[in-house]
Amino acid sequence: MGSWVAINGMWVELPLIVSEIPEGWYLPSYLTVLIQMANVGPLFVTLMHRFRPGALNENAVIYAIVAIGILSSFLMAFFWRDTVVVGGAPRSVPLLVLTLFLSTVDCTSSVTFLPFMMRLKPQYLTSYFIGEGLSGLVPALAALIQGVGVVHCRNVTRTLNGTSGNSTGAGATSDGLQAVYQPANFSAQVFFIFLSGMMAVCLVAFLLLNYHPAVGRERQKSSRYLNGGIGVGEKGDPAFSLHHQPEQKPMIRPLDTPQKERAPRSSFGTGTYSAPELLFIFVLLAWVNALTNAVLPSVQSYSCLPYGNRTYHLAATMAAVANPVACFIAMFVPIRSLALMGFLTVTGSGIGAYIITMAALSPCPLLVHDSAGTVLMVGAWVLFVLTLSYVKVIIGVILRDEGHSALVWCGAVVQLGSMLGALAMFPLVSVFNFFSSGDPCNTKCPLE
Repeated sequence: MGSWVAINGMWVELPLIVSEIPEGWYLPSYLTVLIQMANVGPLFVTLMHRFRPGALNENAVIYAIVAIGILSSFLMAFFWRDTVVVGGAPRSVPLLVLTLFLSTVDCTSSVTFLPFMMRLKPQYLTSYFIGEGLSGLVPALAALIQGVGVVHCRNVTRTLNGTSGNSTGAGATSDGLQAVYQPANFSAQVFFIFLSGMMAVCLVAFLLLNYHPAVGRERQKSSRYLNGGIGVGEKGDPAFSLHHQPEQKPMIRPLDTPQKERAPRSSFGTGTYSAPELLFIFVLLAWVNALTNAVLPSVQSYSCLPYGNRTYHLAATMAAVANPVACFIAMFVPIRSLALMGFLTVTGSGIGAYIITMAALSPCPLLVHDSAGTVLMVGAWVLFVLTLSYVKVIIGVILRDEGHSALVWCGAVVQLGSMLGALAMFPLVSVFNFFSSGDPCNTKCPLE
């Protein structure tokens, strides 16, 4: 859960932060740039694995990034609203610098946490993805309890000075609706301390994974597999070498193509898949992560807020729940058919296209005056996250069987896809203003 909890926490806390810093609502654009700059972390780790295999101490890197995450979140609680004069104008330098550190922590987790899972049984990889999904859900639920971003429309009476009809002078009034944000139930400082506590729990969990006796017994079994022997796991499940062979049983289904019928093997990993199949898998992985981590999140508010503030919060929360649910389903129904993954990716992409279309039509999308519009939008977000999260987990399970280096490249491609998606959306959202949010209280749309 510590993988992406810090940056996910930053995103959900934005409505409370932007009103008190000089950057205002330009901060999301800065966050996008900072997160992409932070990809220097996974780039360094990936290059080290490629050119100096074994030289990088994986445990030490994980300890370092988790410690940085704890410290940065804690310092953020006390310095997020402090400013420094840069170029004659106040800037939120502490906030931006600490956000860069948090981004580096979360981005680097993709190429360190996943390869670490090679040391444990294959069944535990799905648990990792469930935790990664919860890293978005937990901050979202905390923000809901906090009451972040809840808007009320309030009647405002303004006094007008001047001439109105046949009367002259002050006293004429004009009534209108004004969006007023509800005060938070607890401060941003408390929220960032909560994030720091979450990262501390992550550190405790990693310590237990390294030193708990039960994990040590798992490691002893794994060491026998690594030496090329075949052992019997718990409940009699056979398990092959974690390094040189794919496991014999793990979650194979009849839909898989028999090994003997496959095309010539690739030299990547264990050689289970041909080069075109591996290319297909990595392209799917990059595409799915571009959509789920960058493209669709950047337009979530534009797609949901026209239907109402409640629709926005319901869609965000239910989508966050759908992620771990998809991982949970993959634990029991891990169908590793490439055809099925392609079908689910196309289906999820089609649903994403509907969401983007509604965001482009904001503030007057289809069915904006109809409760069916709310149902469709919330359902679209849930199905989008559910289908593509399932694809991500199955790809992770497939690449886990291919060995440690495959999981390193899995994390690198995840970050590459996310970066390309963010770079594609940044000019559309922040430069060309392709999407328009409208006023939550005063936007008038023609009745359909």
